[in-house]
Amino acid sequence: MNKILKMRRMDLNSLDVFCAVVNEGGIVRAAEKLNRVQSNVTTRIKQLEQRLGVSLFRRRGRSLELTPQGADLLVHAERLLRLADEAELSVRGSNSLRPLRLGSMESTAASRLPKILAALHRSKPSLKVELQTGTTAQLIQRVQDYRLDAAFVGEPFERNGLNVRSVFREELILVTSADHPPVTQSSDLHGQTLITFGKGCSYRTIIENWISEAVVKPSRISEFSSYHAIAACVAANGGYGIIPASVLETLSLNSAIRKHKLPDGITMNRTYLVWNDEYLPSISALLDQLPLFEAGMPSTGA
Repeated sequence: MNKILKMRRMDLNSLDVFCAVVNEGGIVRAAEKLNRVQSNVTTRIKQLEQRLGVSLFRRRGRSLELTPQGADLLVHAERLLRLADEAELSVRGSNSLRPLRLGSMESTAASRLPKILAALHRSKPSLKVELQTGTTAQLIQRVQDYRLDAAFVGEPFERNGLNVRSVFREELILVTSADHPPVTQSSDLHGQTLITFGKGCSYRTIIENWISEAVVKPSRISEFSSYHAIAACVAANGGYGIIPASVLETLSLNSAIRKHKLPDGITMNRTYLVWNDEYLPSISALLDQLPLFEAGMPSTGA
């Protein structure tokens, strides 16, 4: 029992310092973020390591890298700090909410999210949103690690115990340069360059699976981090890619690219909101707004 009680006295301030070192990328930036001297941050980390009996970081040149034990602690530390903040706000009866750490695919952030966030702001003016973008795989991992509260992701993905709610449908369009011949089957793309996001992008998974069925191999794969860059490269005859129709409507390069319909089995894709905890007030506030934008789809797992 004494051992259990001792474990429960882990200092939240030390966990806060630990998370800052991870999120800021090192001791120096963490000290600036926390308005502490560097020696104090270093001491806090050493004390935490001594208490736990493990090394939380290892050096890689000038940078710090989490050990497996450090990565495990980060998941719990983020959650504990979040719970502490929520408990304090609840007990105080405060009307303010802790910022919602929201993740989103680039496509959703560009075409769908502005209206959702505007509605959320009208409903909860005091709620701030901290937005991060990434691929579906990256966002799922951040939610599972409690580094994001919720995220908009596209299928396919593994549910892995997360709460899941389907929000809307996206029509996926195959795009090439304007002078490209019609694409009626994946073999028409053999030997050309695939232009896409990095690994972990759900739409990349879809097109790679489609072309692999016909044993089609791209000459190479060019990775970009925005749809504007992908569309510009396609327009310059750099290759082919997939872009959601809702995003294409926001781009100014429509006349410079050619749109091709994908097969019925893959052209329509569902976007989901995923999250860990049902009870967070900020997530509840977001969920309350989603019926305004849902496409009448059932809430099913992926």
